Amino acid sequence: MVDTRPNPDQLLDKINKEAEKLRSGRLKIFFGACAGVGKTFAMLSAARSLRLQGVDVVVGIVETHGRSETESQISSLDVLPRKKLEYRGRELSEFDLDAALLRKPTLILIDELAHSNVEGSRHPKRWQDIEELLSAGIDVYTTLNVQHIESLNDVVGQITGIRVNETIPDKVFDMADEVILVDLPAEELLQRLQDGKVYLPQQADRAGKNFFRKGNLIALREMALRRTADRVDSQMQEYRSNSSIQQVWQARDRILVCLGTGPEAERLVRVAARLAHSLKSDWLAVYVETPRLQRLSDGQRDHVLKTLKLAQTLGAETTTLSGTEVARIVLNYARSRNVSKVVVGKSTRSAFARLITPGLVDDLTKQATDIDIHVVSREHTLTEKPITNSGNFGGIGQQNEGLKQKGYYLAAATCAFTTVIAALLLEYFELGNVVMLYLLGVILISYKYGRGAGIFSSLVSVASFDFFFVPPKLSFTVADTQYLLTFSVMLVVSLVISNLTSSLRYQAVVALHRERRSRALYDLGKSLASALTASHIIEISTHHLSGIFQSKLAILLPDNQEKIVNTSASTLPDSNLKEIDFGIAQWVYDHQQQAGFGTDTLPSSPILYIPLQAPMRTRGVLAIVPENKRTIFLPEQRQLLDTFASQIAIAIERVHYVEVAQDALVTMESERLRNTVLGAISHDLNTPLTTIVATSELLKQQTNADDPRYQYVTMLYEQSIRMKNLVVNLLDMARLQSGKVKLNKEWQMLEEVVGTALRAMKETLVAHQIIIDLPSDLPLLEFDAVLIDRVLCNLLDNVAKYAPAGVRICIGAEKKQKEVWISIADDGPGLPENLIDQIFDKFTRGEKESTKAGVGLGLSICKAIIEAHDGKIWANNKHPHGAIFTFSLPLGIPPELPPTDEI
Repeated sequence: MVDTRPNPDQLLDKINKEAEKLRSGRLKIFFGACAGVGKTFAMLSAARSLRLQGVDVVVGIVETHGRSETESQISSLDVLPRKKLEYRGRELSEFDLDAALLRKPTLILIDELAHSNVEGSRHPKRWQDIEELLSAGIDVYTTLNVQHIESLNDVVGQITGIRVNETIPDKVFDMADEVILVDLPAEELLQRLQDGKVYLPQQADRAGKNFFRKGNLIALREMALRRTADRVDSQMQEYRSNSSIQQVWQARDRILVCLGTGPEAERLVRVAARLAHSLKSDWLAVYVETPRLQRLSDGQRDHVLKTLKLAQTLGAETTTLSGTEVARIVLNYARSRNVSKVVVGKSTRSAFARLITPGLVDDLTKQATDIDIHVVSREHTLTEKPITNSGNFGGIGQQNEGLKQKGYYLAAATCAFTTVIAALLLEYFELGNVVMLYLLGVILISYKYGRGAGIFSSLVSVASFDFFFVPPKLSFTVADTQYLLTFSVMLVVSLVISNLTSSLRYQAVVALHRERRSRALYDLGKSLASALTASHIIEISTHHLSGIFQSKLAILLPDNQEKIVNTSASTLPDSNLKEIDFGIAQWVYDHQQQAGFGTDTLPSSPILYIPLQAPMRTRGVLAIVPENKRTIFLPEQRQLLDTFASQIAIAIERVHYVEVAQDALVTMESERLRNTVLGAISHDLNTPLTTIVATSELLKQQTNADDPRYQYVTMLYEQSIRMKNLVVNLLDMARLQSGKVKLNKEWQMLEEVVGTALRAMKETLVAHQIIIDLPSDLPLLEFDAVLIDRVLCNLLDNVAKYAPAGVRICIGAEKKQKEVWISIADDGPGLPENLIDQIFDKFTRGEKESTKAGVGLGLSICKAIIEAHDGKIWANNKHPHGAIFTFSLPLGIPPELPPTDEI
């Protein structure tokens, strides 16, 4: 009989979720393969229908991308004004969250769920804005493309060759109350792209050659369909669970293979894997632990573990269940997972044995009215070597040989003691009551020492009762044949009681071990939660794991070069510590796979290496040497070890990010303090330096060149100019770091700014040959001419400062897709290799100790200015010698000039 009552915890969780849903708004996502399939149009159409029904609908933010049909849809709806934000000198418009909360419509439309908000917004991501709207009880309609789902980002990048930076966590997609798939065949989408209904013409041409290739669109479409199907399947599973539906709904194939201890288990796994692959379905591998586990040999247990590992390798989800009724346990689990097909091996028992006690296949076939049972025949062509005991093994519910022998001795002693007591009480009780004393002894022996001793006690009890109490006494001969029935019933009852008692003891032991595992997980989690450093985590972990698994272990963490080193407060003795192969540990860390003892990779190693995999990345390697090599390979113990490794990895990652946040905070505070001090000092120095420069220049003009004092006046003027430039650099850097510099962008020719910079640097570059290589078809660029002139001057000054006289300096530019690259190259000695990555950092100089003027701010100012223009700057050495500095400026669409007849 199947218990169909709902789980109390699940019922309470369901009630809490429903109450939370009633308080919050509903989220509907219009989901598609890529841009242009019609998500925004479908969202607006649905919103207009609700508007006609009297629902208060407001457009929060919708990007039309110049599509006329989208703009016409918005015209009939209320549109929320956008919030204006200033970012790097440009005014940008964003969704106004505060205005939406104040307006509080019934439904709000917010396009592009994965959008990143401009700095200065309340939340960095738009999906976080939507979460706040939902918490306020406002329903939200939004749009999303499949490439923006975090778990699919790598797959999309591999297929299309384009990595999407704006993503949403999978949980945001999963929390949607409704997902509408907006689908369009690849051919129709490409036609829409050519018709200009997806992007503007100049953008459509580039998209058609890159992202919008037919193969890409087909792959993205399949991913969107599969992701939607997975969501629908999850909804169906949730509905079945909430409604306590036990019957299997075969809406989607899901396969379960039931594994045993026989040698054919591996073949079952391969058959199930092939079946799952052909049906393109998920599959599960289940092993049921029964009281028979007490009699399994080491070889059989090892075979079970090997089979489960094989199933996991082939893509199965492996589970170990426990109980006595295998068929009922398997079917209950299968129904809870909505399994449509169960794969099981054909029984090897004889027909007569199956007639007396039906086998697993018979029980499954009889009880599985809603699940297909696939019976796999045995392979008789293979010579199967029987799996035998290969050594001692200490498992759940399994006694060692010494304890077994003790059980048999005590069983005999108990029967002897019972016989003595029964002989003394025989004159007061009937002979039939003596049987009860023997049954009591059987119960005690079975509970304490298991089935084997219980069966032995049953046989000895029947023999003792016959020999000492049944006439003729002291003989196994029976005078009255009715006693044969008594013996039979007594033996059967004894065996049944022995079996039930040993099973009860087994279940109690299993429950005890589960409670210990749960307690161990709780204790480790509680201890790790209070750890504040990686060394503390290692100390806690080694203490807990060495006690639980009776093992020696070490935790190996990577250094700054991603090389595994022994950083553990290790419990490994020196002899075992020397056995750690850091090459294996490095391989485990790099490949995120287990290796060493008991695995398929370097199994001859006496140490098991387990990667510490956290959500973001692998954090280290756990090396463990168990005292009993087999204890950590029990299914339940291995699951516990993997769970511990995961907890340790998460704790190390948590501490890592805490340290990163602390370092970032210290760096930010140091930068802020340094900029404040530099800004204040530079501002105070600026006024007197201006006076000194003006005075020294006046003295230079009033002093004749043949005057002996002219040399000193000139030196005073040049040094005051250098000091003035240094103070200006400090002031500029302070303003750029504080974000107070406003860009005055205008459309202008790059040639003019280059000419201005060369004229300003004429005296500095007098000893060098200047080559200008600017293409004639270079388009107009939008930038702040004063700041870009400053960038060019700083770069030219840097070349003149470090390159010897006579070096050629080439100024060039070229178009690169959506950017223009401007470069300044020289034939000098080049840059030190160890400084290329830090050359644009503040206070970094090419020569640490040098007579050359400067403090290392010129290039860092260049970097700040270029980044304010949404560009990049970098430096490299060129072959055979020399250096090249390059910065990029984004291309835009310059304004069209009026016709000449209108001028």
